[in-house]
Amino acid sequence: MEILNGASGTPAADLIKDATEASFMVDVVEASQEVPVIVDFWAPWCGPCKTLGPLLEDAVTAAKGAVKMVKVNVDEAQMIAGQLQIQSIPTVYAFYKGQPVDGFQGAVPGSEITAFVERVVAAGGGEMPDGGLDDAVAAAEEMMTEGAFADAVETFAAILGEDPNHAAAYGGLVRAHIALEDLEQAEAVLNGAPAEISESAELEAAHAQLELAKQAADAGPVAELTAAVEADPNNPQARFDLALALHASDQVEEAVAQLLELFRQDREWNEGAAKTQLFTIFDALKANDPIVLNGRRKLSSMIFA
Repeated sequence: MEILNGASGTPAADLIKDATEASFMVDVVEASQEVPVIVDFWAPWCGPCKTLGPLLEDAVTAAKGAVKMVKVNVDEAQMIAGQLQIQSIPTVYAFYKGQPVDGFQGAVPGSEITAFVERVVAAGGGEMPDGGLDDAVAAAEEMMTEGAFADAVETFAAILGEDPNHAAAYGGLVRAHIALEDLEQAEAVLNGAPAEISESAELEAAHAQLELAKQAADAGPVAELTAAVEADPNNPQARFDLALALHASDQVEEAVAQLLELFRQDREWNEGAAKTQLFTIFDALKANDPIVLNGRRKLSSMIFA
C-alpha cells in the first residue's frame, strides 16, 4: 500500500486530527488497521503537552502519510483514558492493527520523538522519506546479507563521501565493522558520527548492536545459567546473566522472555537493568521484527498496568 511508503498524497488534515470518545474506535482502532496511528493524550492545563504536541505533529507531517496522529483531550475523554490506564500526561501510544505497539510518558527531546516516529513507521512496514542514496544503501545491505562485509564497508564509506550526514550509511558502516569483529573500529566510527545524526534511529540501532557484541564476549554458558535460574527462580542476577548468554547464542526471543520475567518480578532491580537491556535488544533489531513488536507490547502492558 502506497500510504505505508510515505508516498501518498494524504492531506495534512487527514494526518492529524482530534478524537472524541465517540470517534476513538474509528480514528484509532480502525484506522490503525491500514497505517500506524500515534495517539497523544493531553489536557489544556498540561504545560509539557504544549511542547510535546507540536513536536509530534512536525514529525508525523514529515513522515508524509506513513503514520497518522490523533490527539485526545483526557478531560473530555475520561472513559478512554481510564480504559487505557492513563495515569499521567502527556502519554503517547502508537497503535497498529488495533493494538498498542509502542509508547512513552512525559516530555522527551525532539530527537527521541523523531526516533519514536521512525520506529512506529517501521513497525507498520513503512519507510520514512529517503534522501536519494537509498539504492546504494540497499546494495550495501545486500552485501551484508551475503557476508561480504569488507565490500559493505567500502560501499557505506563511499555513500558517506557523498553525504556525511547519511544516518543509514553511518549505521551500516558501524554494523559492518561489528560483523568483521572489529569492535574498536566500530566504536571509533560511532563516536565520530556528526552531532546532527548522533541520536538517529540508525545510529541508536548500531550503538545497541555494539553494546550487545561487547556483552557477548563476556557471556557465560547457557546450560549452567539455565540450571542456576531453575534452582533459584527469584535470583535476578542469574536470570539477567542467562538472558545475556541466550542473546549471545542467538536465542533472542528466549532472552527477551527472561528479561520480561525479570521486569515482572522486580522492575527496579539494578536500576532498572531489565528494561534497559530490553530496549537495547529492541533498538538493535528492526522495528517491525515480531520479537520487537511482541516484546514492546508485553512490556508496555506491564508498565501501564
